[in-house]
Amino acid sequence: MKNMKIINLKTSGIIIFLAAFLLSSCEDYLDQDPLDEITETLYFKTPEQFENAANKFYTNLGFDYGDQSSDLSNNISGNPMYGQGLYTTVNTDDIWTDNYYNVRPPIQLIQKATEYTGDQSEIAASVGTAYFFKAWHYHLLLRRFGGVPIINELLDTNSEEVYAPRNSRYEVVYQIIEDLDIAISKLPTASSLGLEGQGKVSIEVAKSLKARVLLYEATWEMYVGTSTDGDGTTDGAGSAKPAGYPSTDDMLSDAKQAALEVMNSGYFELWDKSATLLGDRHLFYLFNLEDGDSNPAGFTKSDNKEFIFQKVYDYTLGQINQNLTHARPIGPSRKMMDMYLCTDGLPVQYSNVFQGYGTMASEFENRDFRLKSFVRTPLVEYWGWGSATDGGGAQYGVDFADSGVNFDYRHIPQLVSPGGGRSVGYEGTKFTTEHRYRETREESYNYPHIRLAEVMLIYAEATVELGNGSISDADLDLSINKIRNRAGVASLTNALIAPFSDLTMIGEIRRERAIELEGENQRFDDLKRWGIAEEELNRDVCIVYITGTEYETADNPLNPGNLIYDKDGFLYGLTTGEESPSTYAGIATTKAGALIYDPAGNRTFALRNYIDPIPRDEIVLNENLLQNPGW
Repeated sequence: MKNMKIINLKTSGIIIFLAAFLLSSCEDYLDQDPLDEITETLYFKTPEQFENAANKFYTNLGFDYGDQSSDLSNNISGNPMYGQGLYTTVNTDDIWTDNYYNVRPPIQLIQKATEYTGDQSEIAASVGTAYFFKAWHYHLLLRRFGGVPIINELLDTNSEEVYAPRNSRYEVVYQIIEDLDIAISKLPTASSLGLEGQGKVSIEVAKSLKARVLLYEATWEMYVGTSTDGDGTTDGAGSAKPAGYPSTDDMLSDAKQAALEVMNSGYFELWDKSATLLGDRHLFYLFNLEDGDSNPAGFTKSDNKEFIFQKVYDYTLGQINQNLTHARPIGPSRKMMDMYLCTDGLPVQYSNVFQGYGTMASEFENRDFRLKSFVRTPLVEYWGWGSATDGGGAQYGVDFADSGVNFDYRHIPQLVSPGGGRSVGYEGTKFTTEHRYRETREESYNYPHIRLAEVMLIYAEATVELGNGSISDADLDLSINKIRNRAGVASLTNALIAPFSDLTMIGEIRRERAIELEGENQRFDDLKRWGIAEEELNRDVCIVYITGTEYETADNPLNPGNLIYDKDGFLYGLTTGEESPSTYAGIATTKAGALIYDPAGNRTFALRNYIDPIPRDEIVLNENLLQNPGW
């Protein structure tokens, strides 16, 4: 999210919201017309002006990959790390400031729509888009801070809302759902928008967000409850619920129904190119899809029907401009590696086809395509990127030996030292490129804010929660098994897990969510809404097994005479006994001899970390804002 600076004073998000109205008028989106001919009084007179204003909302979307320092991540860079729970109250927070700033233009458009003298159907899509983005930004605030002040109209200097107290999370959720229902009633279908409308908000986008919000809040209420709310008098936002607030079963049922409607819309489909030249790495190319040079089969963005809501980038008009491929921030921990299933649909501790950990590459055999797509197998050759990095980008149809570059393309794990805090032990490749004509920061693939696989996971999770832990094979086939099958994994059925007392349907569906959405900025929210964040995050984060494996004695072929693993480079040593990495017993235990990357002693995530502190400057400016409990 960009950091908008309106005036050179310390200002709260709501004050900036007001300042934007008083000082900037329409300057954010008047690049379509000469500024000297347009004022706010004259704008919002034609459907085109409403559409231009709505199009500006998309500029506030970004590339939001995340989950670094989680229990599933080998990226422990940053100080303090979110997953360690060591962060403190800050004076300002961009999430607060930016989202309040970004919600003002949608509110302005909604208010101006009431003054429009033409046919309301002419501006319906623009108004629906405004309601969607209003809901979108409030949900970001909710996930970060819990209850926050709700602003539904443009403010002036005498508005009481400028210094309003916080609304409860339940009031915020109620408002979000109301806004999304209005958006759904006004937006066009995705099929009517077509390829030219890729990235635009549709009915299906709004329904998908509604399903996400409802599942999030239903499970939060089930597993967390009011424990983070405070009393609303001395701390927190309180637990007031609006009249007619839905029950958890109602929210789960509505989430399931909204997800089903998106799944049945007929426009979206899972990316599955495993039958083409892309093979067992086909999912790698879903997340770096640009032009025909970005993959060996010549697919382009037009071949992707999985992304329901996405930030659209373009090499010429708008590159991502982040240090993505070079940084490789999305890599797995030992726990994540063992969560990936084998091709028979079973976890490593029960599968007859799992090949163990003896060699560097053995644990990659007979495994989920997502493991093959997003984690580099040791000693296998991979293209670099750009003109020269790691040997240069892909030359599809050319053998590595015939690339014309004097470079050893084999992947050798980095086990010399913690280094930059990422890609140690295992090197992740999700959201990286092998494009021959893209240097890092020039990547221009689209970012999925919501995709069909997540909607299917929402359907499955809502169903199993409604069923008190039970779900039919038919519902699994309708949703989660489509995801597993495209990953080369056997279907999840009741019969498959019945012989194993520690495997449960809710545990396996949560496993699928962790695997499928790795690095897509969902993990921390999931752990919190399930009420298990402190238990999952405060354990040893380990990476590869050393003792008794090839890593213990293997020479580095790129550095002859030196071992791949340097024990002196790692402070915390190896695990000395069997450890449980999770509250879910169905995840394989970590045995002795695993390299400890971040020990449990460094991690102090607690209940107070479920929602972040309100920035100090906000409370100084508005004494009615009460701090969250524990901060």
